[in-house]
Amino acid sequence: MRLGLGLPQFGAFAHPDHVRTVAAEAEAMGYESLWAGERVHAPHRLLTPYPGGDGTMPPQMRAGLDPLLTLSVAAQATTLPRLGTSTLSAPLHPPIALARALTGLDLLSSGRLIAGLGLSWSKDEYLAAGVPWTERGARLDETLDVLAALWGPDPVRHRGRFWTISPGEFQPKPTGKVPVYLGGGSEAALRRIARRADGWLAIALPLDALRRQLAALREHPREAGLEPVRTVLRVNAEFGPPGERPAQGSVEQIADYLHEVAELGVEDAFVDLQFTTCDTLPEFLDHAARLRTAYPT
Repeated sequence: MRLGLGLPQFGAFAHPDHVRTVAAEAEAMGYESLWAGERVHAPHRLLTPYPGGDGTMPPQMRAGLDPLLTLSVAAQATTLPRLGTSTLSAPLHPPIALARALTGLDLLSSGRLIAGLGLSWSKDEYLAAGVPWTERGARLDETLDVLAALWGPDPVRHRGRFWTISPGEFQPKPTGKVPVYLGGGSEAALRRIARRADGWLAIALPLDALRRQLAALREHPREAGLEPVRTVLRVNAEFGPPGERPAQGSVEQIADYLHEVAELGVEDAFVDLQFTTCDTLPEFLDHAARLRTAYPT
């Protein structure tokens, strides 16, 4: 299983200089992918609870860098790691503008982009972006249709429920096929992933629960001609006394969890260190180095 690292983009780390430093150091440590997430809005009172802990949003998320800016900085600081979003909330963006931005990042990185898309759990973000919350699944489906059309041969065209693109040119194209990964663990999300995504953006769970989700994903029918679904597992590390959360404890315990996950057939994992007790760049890099030593690919 390949190991990646979440880039610093939230809280005290929300500065492009930190992204540049960590990206270069992570490549030197041997990390094989670098990842950025998205938070559009940090409301004081959440309409929908944060999916973790006690339901309140981590205070680090009050400040954040745009994920595509974050990956653009990382692209210029590195040459080898894959660059992915986990996740970018696709329905919050007009798909033709999203296609243009993702294409530019793919070209900037010489084809290292993984487009990781999701729905976002936050109703506040949909209200802020002026997008109906109840239409989010349908908008994600149509976004996938639009991306496929725009990244296909010219002239491009699309007519759907939400967007109409008249026949025209969409240039430049990406360097090759941009892998599209989707997040979510619901039955509907797993069906969508199995039907049309290149990969699944999973969240660290206790092993039995993760095993059940992987089995459920593999039971859903796959579109003809698609490669088997690949999995990228996000591990939100919390260094401290061991607890019920799978990624909580010492660096060695997190490495043990990664070894166990690899036995389930997960192809890639990445560890996000931004919400640990470290709040300085040297601490962040020290944790990253110790984890890379504890889990060599």
